[in-house]
Amino acid sequence: MGSIFNAQQIVNGLQVGSIYALIALGYTMVYGIVRLINFAHGDFFMIGAYAAYGSFFIFNSMLAGKHGSIAFLVLIVSMLAGGLIAMLANQLAYKPLRYKPKLSSLITAIGVSMFLEYFFSALPMIGPSYRSFPDIIPKVQISLGSATISNYVVIDIVVAAVLMIGLTFLVRKTALGKAMRAVSQDKDAARLMGIDIEKVIGFTFLIGGSFAGAAGLLAGMTYPRIFPYMGIQPGLKAFIAAVLGGIGNIPGAVLGAYIMGLAETFASAYNSLLGEGIAFAILIIVLLVRPRGLLGEKVADKI
Repeated sequence: MGSIFNAQQIVNGLQVGSIYALIALGYTMVYGIVRLINFAHGDFFMIGAYAAYGSFFIFNSMLAGKHGSIAFLVLIVSMLAGGLIAMLANQLAYKPLRYKPKLSSLITAIGVSMFLEYFFSALPMIGPSYRSFPDIIPKVQISLGSATISNYVVIDIVVAAVLMIGLTFLVRKTALGKAMRAVSQDKDAARLMGIDIEKVIGFTFLIGGSFAGAAGLLAGMTYPRIFPYMGIQPGLKAFIAAVLGGIGNIPGAVLGAYIMGLAETFASAYNSLLGEGIAFAILIIVLLVRPRGLLGEKVADKI
């Protein structure tokens, strides 16, 4: 029984890690480009969840019974919502402070985060209360050897894997990805080569925000309740995951997220409060032992 239980814990840890990884990638991409720790990123995750919630009822009335089509459309809407809000935050709040002291941008990011949380809480159609998230896809139990897992576990891991593979292809093989890497390494040289720095930064916020929006949908399906402050804890944990892997480093963010997910799952098996606090213990240890993170030395791979 112990080995079965441990195997199920590993799968659950990968599921949680997949959600953290999508959020952490946004943190690390933005930091890699503009050296900004965007503490509003967890709220893009929240916005993605609410966009998925609202769009589900619209698509369900149009495509009743076509669960696969509905889920795909809801995913697109959640990614668009997270990405567009991230671009808007960059344009209105971060761009005017681009060349100001870094502390100004950091404080502004906290202000953007609090504004989004209170704004959504004040909206009459949303409010501060919890809402039950609908079953976008019927829940099915899958036998995995002697263990049993939900199909939502598979969906979370597969969707995250597909998005991360797509991001890797974009960064490594496309002109936009090459421009992102150039801006990350040397903005002045990139500008002299004719790269539109602000356009690249805008696309970086769009991609990072869209990944956070997708994570909001997956989290809503996995833990079926949403509320305006739901992005605070996952946002902090994903930030810690990015620091653990080496913030600014894409592979590091993914590695850190899965380590976080597994650590949280195993710790929660002993005590739920320990599971909530393990992330912050990891942060303290990383800052003391290896402040640059596990893959922090690989500067050339930051973005």
